[in-house]
Amino acid sequence: MKIALVTLQGNPLTPEAGPDTQDGRLASLVSTLVRHDHQVTVYARRDAPALPAASRPARGVTVRHVPAGPARQLPADQAAPHAAAFGNYLAEHWQRDTPDVAHAHFWTSGLAALAGARNLAVPVVQTFLSLQAGEPAPGGSGSPPSGQPAGPGGTARLRLEPVIARSVHAVLASSSAEMSALARLGVPRNSLRLIPRGVDTAKFCPDGPATSRDGRPRLLCVAPLAPHQGLDIAVRALADIPDAELVIAGGPARSKLRGDKMYRALAQLAADLQVRDRVVFHGRVSDAELPALLRSADLLLDLVTGEPFATVALEAMACGVPVVASALGSHQDTIVDGTTGMLLPPGRPALAAQRIRALLASPMLLEGFGIASVDRAQSRYSWDRIGQETVAIYERSRSSGPADEPADGPADEIALTS
Repeated sequence: MKIALVTLQGNPLTPEAGPDTQDGRLASLVSTLVRHDHQVTVYARRDAPALPAASRPARGVTVRHVPAGPARQLPADQAAPHAAAFGNYLAEHWQRDTPDVAHAHFWTSGLAALAGARNLAVPVVQTFLSLQAGEPAPGGSGSPPSGQPAGPGGTARLRLEPVIARSVHAVLASSSAEMSALARLGVPRNSLRLIPRGVDTAKFCPDGPATSRDGRPRLLCVAPLAPHQGLDIAVRALADIPDAELVIAGGPARSKLRGDKMYRALAQLAADLQVRDRVVFHGRVSDAELPALLRSADLLLDLVTGEPFATVALEAMACGVPVVASALGSHQDTIVDGTTGMLLPPGRPALAAQRIRALLASPMLLEGFGIASVDRAQSRYSWDRIGQETVAIYERSRSSGPADEPADGPADEIALTS
């Protein structure tokens, strides 16, 4: 198929698109589609003066840099007014080179894709990445591409997201929780499809080097040094887990940690609980060193109190590391409680400590969880499977005929964002 991927915010094929960003995950999807012989054109807003009109960074991939708004990076709330210009470009270009399907990422891209496809037989598939209605707590998942804040867009976004979702051929949700949120917005169930985030099972696997450790049981948190990430819960739990160490990877580089307010608060909490000698602040972890760090751990802790991304949990599972996590959002899809890890009510450090102690005291159970984790990551979340399921939705959208646009469709409302 000829597939158009529309991303008004961010660009999946830039050096900044790390694997754990929205752009990075979109890049993985592009690679998977091309590997299965599809032709992919990425339509990304021109956000730098030096970008060419078009480039071909890899076999089967074309990137078109759309002139819509100033040639610089914009916050999400400043990108929306340029959706109309982006949509006009798509309409003109698709008249000459019509794709088989368009896949829009984030709500502003959905506006542009629907405007571009309005008078053409181009089915539009939508991935929201986050929803304004019921936004996760700050620091939770759902951040738009390129590190944009999660909640910009105001009343226009709140009004348009349900309209976009009801106008496209299919909406791809990354979790059961997102499926439910979309259904509450009035999106028909028959247009919703669950396509979880994928994991690179070649990079994240049990075989490979592991970061050195001193022999103590290692608990690992990989998360930004930010509220709602549950790092304070992990430190409090450590106080009731004798002999274990807690490694916290995230935040600024290790040399700059002392200037970080959250680091200082966590370090003080560890000192107050008399576990400072068992808490290791790793600082920022690079993409290249993350697999080895994960393999060095006995357990990954993801005790968030906001909506989780579950990306790191998936990567840990693919490395054979069980996960103890808050029973929130995508964790409830990814982690099989009592088989690949444990799900806990959020904000319960004493309960977390109790469950972690039980796991560390049973090496055979821990090993069994690790084996089951690898199997689940490889069988359900590999990018090959995610790509195949996505293509099946593209093909179904092609054969389903035109979508019924509501009376208050995006084509009529798009001017309101300008």
